[in-house]
Amino acid sequence: MRLFAGLYARALSWARDRRALYYLSGLSFVEAFIFPIPPEVMLAPMMLGKRHKAFFFANISLLFSLLGALVGYVLGHWAFHALRPALDALHLLTPIEQGVAVLSKQMVEHHWGMFGVLILAALQPVVPMKFVTWACGIIGVPILPFLACIGLGRGKRVWLLALLIRLFGERAERILHKYVEWIGWTALLALALLLVWWFVLR
Repeated sequence: MRLFAGLYARALSWARDRRALYYLSGLSFVEAFIFPIPPEVMLAPMMLGKRHKAFFFANISLLFSLLGALVGYVLGHWAFHALRPALDALHLLTPIEQGVAVLSKQMVEHHWGMFGVLILAALQPVVPMKFVTWACGIIGVPILPFLACIGLGRGKRVWLLALLIRLFGERAERILHKYVEWIGWTALLALALLLVWWFVLR
């Protein structure tokens, strides 16, 4: 997180502002297709401040993440070639093209594998989701399955955070802050092993 320390601190300050809900909506929206800081940095302190509204905040974040994912999809579908120089200058072009290669292969081999990739991308913190939203638009992934997979992956993240804070309050936030990398990678490994079993070993 050191690389994004300034942005991280800014997001935490937004969470304490009286317009925090608007900032959360905006952060969730832009994070889905370009911004590097995940909305959880605002969600956790907002949920702790009003624990009875934890799931409301989670659903708002999820809604705007889906809208942002749709923007990334549209940009990938309609504007990718025109934006290639700008994306290259931002060092986004290569990861997007890698996402295109992975999803194209999955679409050719089997759709279910592609949907697993989308769910994994939405579950991962910070970077992968935005590359996949662009890639899905570029190769023309069907829009409804795309939104369903992104919603499922991202929904698990924000709903789990809301549930833990409703149940355990500040203790949950401290645990998540300390072990978020272990929790995230364990969940990803479990899902990846499930996909390997389903498509390779079954």
